[in-house]
Amino acid sequence: MQYNRHSGGYRQNRNPNRFRSFGRKRIDSRLYIKRADEFTKIEDIETKNSFTDFGLNAELTKNIKLKGYVKPTQIQDQVIPQIIKGRDILGIADTGTGKTAAFALPLIEKVLKNPNERILIMAPTRELAMQIKQEFRSFTWGLRVYITLAIGGSYLGEQIKEIRRGPHIIVGTPGRIKDLGKRRVLDFSKIDTLVLDEVDRMLDMGFIGDIKSIVDQTPKSRQTLFFSATVDSKVERLIDTFLNNPVKISIKSPNPSSHVEQNIVRVGRNMRVEKLKELVSEADFKKVLIFGSTQITVERLATTLIQTGFRAEGLHGGKRQNVRQKIVKSFKENQINILVATDVAARGLDISDITHVINFDEPNNYQDYIHRIGRTGRGDSKGYALTFVE
Repeated sequence: MQYNRHSGGYRQNRNPNRFRSFGRKRIDSRLYIKRADEFTKIEDIETKNSFTDFGLNAELTKNIKLKGYVKPTQIQDQVIPQIIKGRDILGIADTGTGKTAAFALPLIEKVLKNPNERILIMAPTRELAMQIKQEFRSFTWGLRVYITLAIGGSYLGEQIKEIRRGPHIIVGTPGRIKDLGKRRVLDFSKIDTLVLDEVDRMLDMGFIGDIKSIVDQTPKSRQTLFFSATVDSKVERLIDTFLNNPVKISIKSPNPSSHVEQNIVRVGRNMRVEKLKELVSEADFKKVLIFGSTQITVERLATTLIQTGFRAEGLHGGKRQNVRQKIVKSFKENQINILVATDVAARGLDISDITHVINFDEPNNYQDYIHRIGRTGRGDSKGYALTFVE
């Protein structure tokens, strides 16, 4: 059956009050159905500054232009001047708003002005940490700014060697960062700037103890940049503890994932694999990210798709880090066009040309759903998200 975007899905929703089950938190399936709004292109959004107005290093400004950045996004426009002034930041922003560049550019500028600057950036997942490192590197071509990664699942000895060389910027996950501190490889007392990205997710993943332990060892005089998609009671409790008179900058879309056309596919559990193969065979499903709930589901789906002749791979936390990196690279470079993943790919996977997200299994909660479908419809592109329900 062909998908009709104008009729509301693959099958008529005969029971609009139908909820998911399986003993987990229920999500009303109606929340998975939404038209994509007409949206304003990034370059059409009114901002106060151009990149040349920030007074950045000439070579850095040149790299910004070479990357194709025309004008700052809203969060870049507001955050960059405040970081340059040395202010602590509480940034509240949805995925896809240009948040990483908003703190990367002024921090690179800090290093260029003071080569002794030491910056520590923490993110909740390995994939997001790698993405942050790649974003920094894309702006530092030809500049003497050294960045290293400190994440689990990678060779510890190599990371220790790189950190002992004295990089300006270390990007990592809280568990590995804390471990390197215990080994006396990292001296937190020498950190000048601390960045905590996607704080809400780090708290959800149980990193609060590690974060507090690390922050307590950093100087009180540090500059702290604190980014979160939401500010709930858990996040609020940390703000006064970690930040000194912060500037609060909120760039929240009233309609998260507004660029994404969302719908459901009503299909029984025993027919989902066949329906999935039918969908990804269609010509407009050019680059597809499929979410499964468990590592076993992901492996089985990926194997089935490969055996059927699709260019696919499976990504989950049970794979070695170097394997995960190769898989993501293959997906980015179109060596494969279907990636089956657990929620490890729901954050930090910044690939601009994903055409479709398919939720083979429903997410645990609506926030996870928003992050999943946020992998498509990036920048000025329209994306499509489908969720299998019974």
